[in-house]
Amino acid sequence: MSAIVCGKRAFFDELPSTPPSASKRIRCLSSSPVRFPPPRSSSSSSSDFWSPSSAIDHLIARFPNMDKQILERALEECGNDLDSAIKSLSELCLGSADKNLGSALGETQAVLETNVQVHSQGIIANCRVNGAVEDSSSANLPHDGADWVELFVRDILSASTENTMLKEHVEALIQENSILKRAVSIQHERQREYDDKNRELQHLKQLVSQYQEQLRTLEVNNYALSMHLRQATQGNSMPGRYPDVF
Repeated sequence: MSAIVCGKRAFFDELPSTPPSASKRIRCLSSSPVRFPPPRSSSSSSSDFWSPSSAIDHLIARFPNMDKQILERALEECGNDLDSAIKSLSELCLGSADKNLGSALGETQAVLETNVQVHSQGIIANCRVNGAVEDSSSANLPHDGADWVELFVRDILSASTENTMLKEHVEALIQENSILKRAVSIQHERQREYDDKNRELQHLKQLVSQYQEQLRTLEVNNYALSMHLRQATQGNSMPGRYPDVF
């Protein structure tokens, strides 16, 4: 009983200030058990809470890839019920996704069937070509002993002809190889002669430089001797002296 009284008191405290008539009515009904009204459904609460413009904005934010006219039409068909509109639009998106997936699978299956058909046609064409070649080769085979002998003789002659051609080709290669060897030997000989002449030229240059040095030394010595001779002749020709008589 005390719990009921506490609950009533708390409920009365939460109530806003009411007119005197309402407070008297509540006091009269305090002896009877309290009965609350049934809760509103989520759809009605959402419809009362969301205005049409805010509901459209919410749908645009929820489904950004859809056109605004489609969202408005869906909201109108659902009686401005936001939850019902969201549910119907979600089902519409799932249906379109399933449809796109089905079309993609159908296209993939068609491409695979086309590839398999083309591959099988190519195999059949190759088999037909191989069969035609085998038929033509079997038709060209000899039927009696004379034809077989002629075929063997023809093969031997063609083999001998090929052998002769190979021999001629080998002989031509040998001749070209010998010519190349001769050219290489001639070039090597010329290179050796050039190296010898180059060494001889370097030796001659060294000799020339040595001879030039010797010539310069001889010129200096000759100049010194000529100076000594001049000084000696000038000393002997001084006046008042007579030449020595031996």
